[in-house]
Amino acid sequence: MSKGKVLVVGSNATRIEIQGGGTGPTGQYLNETVVPAMALVDAGYEVVLATPDGSKPHIDPVSDVAQHFDGDEAALQRGRAFFKENPGMKNARTLRSVIEEGLDGYAAVFVPGGQAPAVDLMQDADLGEILRHFHVRGKPTAFLCHGPIASLAALPQAREYRAALISGDEKKASQLGKDWQYAGYKMTVFSASEEKPIEDNILHGKLYFNMPDALHTAGGNVSTGAIDFAPNVVVDRELITGQNPRSDHPLGAKLVEALNRANVSA
Repeated sequence: MSKGKVLVVGSNATRIEIQGGGTGPTGQYLNETVVPAMALVDAGYEVVLATPDGSKPHIDPVSDVAQHFDGDEAALQRGRAFFKENPGMKNARTLRSVIEEGLDGYAAVFVPGGQAPAVDLMQDADLGEILRHFHVRGKPTAFLCHGPIASLAALPQAREYRAALISGDEKKASQLGKDWQYAGYKMTVFSASEEKPIEDNILHGKLYFNMPDALHTAGGNVSTGAIDFAPNVVVDRELITGQNPRSDHPLGAKLVEALNRANVSA
Protein backbone atom coordinates (compact mmCIF):
# COMPACT_ATOMS: atom_id res chain seq x y z
CA MET A 1 0.00 0.00 0.00
CA SER A 2 1.32 3.45 -0.95
CA LYS A 3 2.30 5.84 1.84
CA GLY A 4 1.11 8.73 -0.35
CA LYS A 5 1.44 10.40 -3.72
CA VAL A 6 4.18 12.84 -4.72
CA LEU A 7 3.68 15.17 -7.65
CA VAL A 8 6.74 15.33 -9.93
CA VAL A 9 6.56 18.46 -12.09
CA GLY A 10 8.39 18.28 -15.41
CA SER A 11 9.16 20.87 -18.08
CA ASN A 12 8.22 20.77 -21.75
CA ALA A 13 10.94 23.20 -22.87
CA THR A 14 13.49 22.12 -25.48
CA ARG A 15 15.14 25.50 -26.23
CA ILE A 16 16.32 28.36 -24.02
CA GLU A 17 17.00 31.99 -24.96
CA ILE A 18 20.62 33.21 -25.12
CA GLN A 19 21.94 36.75 -25.18
CA GLY A 20 22.14 38.37 -28.57
CA GLY A 21 19.13 36.53 -29.91
CA GLY A 22 18.46 32.94 -30.77
CA THR A 23 18.23 29.91 -28.53
CA GLY A 24 20.24 26.94 -27.40
CA PRO A 25 19.19 23.34 -26.73
CA THR A 26 17.84 22.45 -23.33
CA GLY A 27 15.78 19.86 -21.52
CA GLN A 28 15.32 18.08 -18.23
CA TYR A 29 18.12 16.04 -16.63
CA LEU A 30 17.49 12.32 -16.43
CA ASN A 31 19.28 11.66 -13.15
CA GLU A 32 17.70 14.66 -11.45
CA THR A 33 14.28 13.35 -12.43
CA VAL A 34 14.62 9.66 -11.69
CA VAL A 35 17.06 9.39 -8.77
CA PRO A 36 14.84 11.26 -6.25
CA ALA A 37 11.71 9.67 -7.78
CA MET A 38 13.18 6.18 -7.40
CA ALA A 39 14.10 6.97 -3.79
CA LEU A 40 10.48 7.93 -3.17
CA VAL A 41 9.18 4.72 -4.73
CA ASP A 42 11.70 2.63 -2.77
CA ALA A 43 10.45 4.32 0.43
CA GLY A 44 6.85 3.35 -0.36
CA TYR A 45 5.55 6.47 -2.08
CA GLU A 46 3.83 6.77 -5.45
CA VAL A 47 5.00 9.33 -8.01
CA VAL A 48 2.82 11.15 -10.53
CA LEU A 49 4.49 13.06 -13.38
CA ALA A 50 2.78 16.18 -14.70
CA THR A 51 3.88 18.87 -17.15
CA PRO A 52 2.29 22.04 -18.55
CA ASP A 53 1.09 20.36 -21.75
CA GLY A 54 0.78 16.78 -20.49
CA SER A 55 3.56 15.32 -22.62
CA LYS A 56 6.65 13.74 -21.09
CA PRO A 57 9.64 16.04 -20.59
CA HIS A 58 12.40 16.10 -23.19
CA ILE A 59 15.46 14.55 -21.55
CA ASP A 60 18.59 16.59 -22.22
CA PRO A 61 20.99 14.21 -24.03
CA VAL A 62 23.95 15.50 -22.01
CA SER A 63 22.33 14.03 -18.90
CA ASP A 64 21.59 10.63 -20.44
CA VAL A 65 25.05 9.26 -19.65
CA ALA A 66 26.60 7.09 -16.93
CA GLN A 67 28.67 10.06 -15.69
CA HIS A 68 25.53 11.47 -14.06
CA PHE A 69 24.88 8.15 -12.35
CA ASP A 70 28.24 8.03 -10.56
CA GLY A 71 29.80 6.40 -13.61
CA ASP A 72 27.60 3.33 -13.16
CA GLU A 73 26.26 2.07 -16.50
CA ALA A 74 23.82 -0.29 -14.73
CA ALA A 75 22.42 2.61 -12.71
CA LEU A 76 21.93 4.59 -15.92
CA GLN A 77 20.00 1.69 -17.45
CA ARG A 78 17.82 1.40 -14.33
CA GLY A 79 17.12 5.13 -14.52
CA ARG A 80 16.16 4.94 -18.18
CA ALA A 81 13.88 1.98 -17.49
CA PHE A 82 12.20 3.75 -14.57
CA PHE A 83 11.49 6.84 -16.66
CA LYS A 84 10.08 4.69 -19.45
CA GLU A 85 8.16 2.06 -17.47
CA ASN A 86 7.10 3.33 -14.04
CA PRO A 87 3.31 3.88 -14.26
CA GLY A 88 3.53 7.35 -12.75
CA MET A 89 6.31 8.37 -15.11
CA LYS A 90 4.95 6.70 -18.23
CA ASN A 91 1.56 8.40 -18.18
CA ALA A 92 2.28 12.11 -17.81
CA ARG A 93 -0.63 14.42 -17.01
CA THR A 94 -1.25 18.13 -17.38
CA LEU A 95 -0.73 20.34 -14.36
CA ARG A 96 -4.27 21.62 -14.84
CA SER A 97 -5.75 18.11 -14.64
CA VAL A 98 -3.90 17.50 -11.37
CA ILE A 99 -5.32 20.73 -9.94
CA GLU A 100 -8.85 19.87 -11.05
CA GLU A 101 -8.61 16.39 -9.57
CA GLY A 102 -7.60 17.88 -6.23
CA LEU A 103 -4.20 18.73 -4.75
CA ASP A 104 -5.12 17.49 -1.28
CA GLY A 105 -4.39 13.98 -2.54
CA TYR A 106 -0.67 14.78 -2.79
CA ALA A 107 1.79 14.67 0.10
CA ALA A 108 4.62 16.59 -1.59
CA VAL A 109 5.73 18.21 -4.83
CA PHE A 110 9.13 17.83 -6.52
CA VAL A 111 10.60 19.79 -9.45
CA PRO A 112 13.82 18.45 -11.03
CA GLY A 113 16.22 20.49 -13.11
CA GLY A 114 18.08 20.80 -16.31
CA GLN A 115 17.79 24.36 -17.60
CA ALA A 116 14.29 23.72 -18.98
CA PRO A 117 12.35 24.97 -15.89
CA ALA A 118 13.89 28.41 -16.47
CA VAL A 119 11.91 28.58 -19.71
CA ASP A 120 8.37 27.41 -18.95
CA LEU A 121 7.89 26.36 -15.33
CA MET A 122 9.10 29.57 -13.70
CA GLN A 123 6.26 31.47 -15.38
CA ASP A 124 3.57 28.76 -15.40
CA ALA A 125 0.34 29.88 -13.73
CA ASP A 126 -0.80 26.33 -12.96
CA LEU A 127 2.47 25.55 -11.19
CA GLY A 128 2.08 28.81 -9.27
CA GLU A 129 -1.32 27.64 -8.03
CA ILE A 130 0.16 24.28 -7.03
CA LEU A 131 3.05 25.86 -5.12
CA ARG A 132 0.76 28.24 -3.24
CA HIS A 133 -1.40 25.28 -2.20
CA PHE A 134 1.58 23.34 -0.82
CA HIS A 135 3.07 26.41 0.87
CA VAL A 136 -0.09 27.30 2.76
CA ARG A 137 -0.32 23.72 4.05
CA GLY A 138 3.40 23.43 4.83
CA LYS A 139 3.77 20.29 2.70
CA PRO A 140 7.26 19.24 1.53
CA THR A 141 8.26 21.13 -1.61
CA ALA A 142 11.53 20.09 -3.27
CA PHE A 143 13.50 21.60 -6.16
CA LEU A 144 16.77 20.34 -7.68
CA CYS A 145 19.54 22.11 -9.64
CA HIS A 146 17.79 24.62 -11.96
CA GLY A 147 14.49 23.43 -10.48
CA PRO A 148 14.44 26.07 -7.71
CA ILE A 149 13.92 28.74 -10.38
CA ALA A 150 10.44 27.23 -10.85
CA SER A 151 9.55 28.39 -7.34
CA LEU A 152 9.15 31.86 -8.87
CA ALA A 153 5.95 30.61 -10.53
CA ALA A 154 4.30 31.33 -7.18
CA LEU A 155 4.67 35.08 -7.85
CA PRO A 156 1.39 36.80 -8.78
CA GLN A 157 3.05 38.19 -11.93
CA ALA A 158 5.57 35.46 -12.66
CA ARG A 159 5.52 35.96 -16.42
CA GLU A 160 6.22 39.68 -16.06
CA TYR A 161 8.96 38.95 -13.51
CA ARG A 162 10.76 36.67 -15.96
CA ALA A 163 10.43 39.28 -18.73
CA ALA A 164 11.99 41.91 -16.45
CA LEU A 165 14.93 39.58 -15.74
CA ILE A 166 15.49 39.02 -19.47
CA SER A 167 15.32 42.75 -20.22
CA GLY A 168 17.77 43.47 -17.40
CA ASP A 169 15.30 45.73 -15.59
CA GLU A 170 16.35 44.90 -12.02
CA LYS A 171 14.21 47.66 -10.49
CA LYS A 172 11.05 46.36 -12.13
CA ALA A 173 11.96 42.78 -11.23
CA SER A 174 12.40 43.78 -7.58
CA GLN A 175 8.96 45.39 -7.57
CA LEU A 176 7.33 42.38 -9.23
CA GLY A 177 9.12 40.06 -6.80
CA LYS A 178 7.52 41.57 -3.71
CA ASP A 179 5.40 39.33 -1.48
CA TRP A 180 6.93 36.11 -2.83
CA GLN A 181 5.95 33.29 -0.52
CA TYR A 182 9.54 32.04 -0.25
CA ALA A 183 11.10 35.44 0.53
CA GLY A 184 13.54 35.00 3.40
CA TYR A 185 13.78 31.23 2.96
CA LYS A 186 17.25 29.72 2.89
CA MET A 187 17.75 28.01 -0.46
CA THR A 188 20.30 26.96 -3.05
CA VAL A 189 20.31 26.61 -6.85
CA PHE A 190 22.71 25.93 -9.73
CA SER A 191 25.46 28.54 -9.45
CA ALA A 192 26.68 30.98 -12.08
CA SER A 193 30.12 29.34 -12.10
CA GLU A 194 28.55 25.90 -12.63
CA GLU A 195 26.53 27.37 -15.50
CA LYS A 196 29.57 28.70 -17.33
CA PRO A 197 30.80 25.42 -18.89
CA ILE A 198 27.28 24.76 -20.19
CA GLU A 199 27.10 28.26 -21.68
CA ASP A 200 30.56 27.85 -23.23
CA ASN A 201 30.34 24.29 -24.53
CA ILE A 202 26.66 23.54 -25.13
CA LEU A 203 24.72 26.78 -25.54
CA HIS A 204 27.62 28.72 -27.09
CA GLY A 205 26.15 31.83 -25.56
CA LYS A 206 25.22 33.40 -22.23
CA LEU A 207 21.85 33.16 -20.55
CA TYR A 208 19.98 36.40 -19.89
CA PHE A 209 20.04 35.86 -16.12
CA ASN A 210 21.69 33.53 -13.65
CA MET A 211 19.67 31.42 -11.25
CA PRO A 212 20.97 32.71 -7.88
CA ASP A 213 20.37 36.35 -8.85
CA ALA A 214 16.86 35.58 -10.09
CA LEU A 215 15.92 34.06 -6.73
CA HIS A 216 17.76 36.70 -4.70
CA THR A 217 15.94 39.55 -6.45
CA ALA A 218 12.62 38.11 -5.24
CA GLY A 219 13.90 37.86 -1.68
CA GLY A 220 15.41 34.39 -1.51
CA ASN A 221 18.24 33.83 1.00
CA VAL A 222 20.40 32.10 -1.60
CA SER A 223 23.70 30.34 -0.95
CA THR A 224 25.79 28.00 -3.08
CA GLY A 225 28.55 25.62 -2.09
CA ALA A 226 32.22 26.59 -2.17
CA ILE A 227 33.08 23.74 -4.55
CA ASP A 228 31.33 23.57 -7.91
CA PHE A 229 29.34 20.40 -8.52
CA ALA A 230 29.77 19.14 -4.96
CA PRO A 231 26.48 17.92 -3.44
CA ASN A 232 24.64 20.63 -1.52
CA VAL A 233 21.12 20.52 -0.10
CA VAL A 234 19.43 23.27 1.93
CA VAL A 235 16.28 22.68 4.01
CA ASP A 236 14.19 25.55 5.39
CA ARG A 237 10.71 24.81 6.68
CA GLU A 238 8.82 22.93 3.94
CA LEU A 239 11.32 23.95 1.24
CA ILE A 240 14.07 21.53 0.16
CA THR A 241 16.53 22.69 -2.50
CA GLY A 242 19.51 20.95 -4.10
CA GLN A 243 22.22 22.83 -5.96
CA ASN A 244 23.34 20.63 -8.84
CA PRO A 245 23.08 17.21 -10.51
CA ARG A 246 25.22 15.55 -7.85
CA SER A 247 22.72 16.63 -5.21
CA ASP A 248 20.21 14.10 -6.57
CA HIS A 249 20.69 11.38 -3.94
CA PRO A 250 20.89 13.68 -0.89
CA LEU A 251 17.85 15.67 -2.01
CA GLY A 252 15.88 12.46 -2.48
CA ALA A 253 16.87 11.36 1.02
CA LYS A 254 15.83 14.70 2.56
CA LEU A 255 12.47 14.58 0.78
CA VAL A 256 11.80 11.04 2.02
CA GLU A 257 12.75 12.14 5.56
CA ALA A 258 10.33 15.07 5.40
CA LEU A 259 7.52 12.85 4.14
CA ASN A 260 8.13 10.22 6.79
CA ARG A 261 8.06 12.89 9.51
CA ALA A 262 4.79 14.22 8.16
CA ASN A 263 3.31 10.70 8.16
CA VAL A 264 4.36 10.14 11.78
CA SER A 265 2.84 13.42 12.95
CA ALA A 266 -0.38 13.01 10.93
